[in-house]
Amino acid sequence: MSVQPPQIKAVLFDWGDTLMVDFPNYSGSMVNWPVVQAIPGAEKLLADLHGYFILCVATNAVDSDEAAIRAALSRVGLNRYIDRIYCQRGIGFTKPSVEFFTFVLNDLSLESSAVLMVGDSFSTDVIGANRSGLWAIWLNRRNLEEQTSEMYRTIHELSQLPPILADWQPGG
Repeated sequence: MSVQPPQIKAVLFDWGDTLMVDFPNYSGSMVNWPVVQAIPGAEKLLADLHGYFILCVATNAVDSDEAAIRAALSRVGLNRYIDRIYCQRGIGFTKPSVEFFTFVLNDLSLESSAVLMVGDSFSTDVIGANRSGLWAIWLNRRNLEEQTSEMYRTIHELSQLPPILADWQPGG
C-alpha cells in the first residue's frame, strides 16, 4: 500500500546550494559577498510556484538573520517570491532537529503532511524533514548515490520539481 501525500500547501527551500550558490571561498553573511548567484532555474521555479504555494526559506545559515537573507535574495531577484524565512538565528534551532521543523509548522499553522522541504543536504533537509513528518525533495546536483523512500523524491535540477508537485506518485 502506498502512502499518498495530501495537497502540499507550503514549500520550504534550503538557501545555500538550493536557491543560491554557496561559494566556499567567501565567509560571513552572504549579503556582503562580492558575488552572489542564484542556482540555475531558481527564479523561474519560484515564479512558477508563487501564488500556488506558500514559499519559504528554511536555512541553517549562522551568519545571516532574516533581513540579511532577504537582502541577499534581493540581489538575485528571488526575494519577491519568498513569503517567509526561517533561520537558525531567528528560531534558535537548526535542521535536522524536530524543534526546527515544529517551529516552522506552528508558524505556518499547517500539518506536517502539507509541507514539502526541498534541499541539497540529504541528512539535514531530507531526513530531518521526514523525521518531522514532512515530505521532502533531495536536490542531488552532485549525482551522489541515491536511496529511495515513499517520503521523498530525488531531483538533479530545480526544473524537475514542478512535475513532482503536480503528480507525486509515492512508491512508483
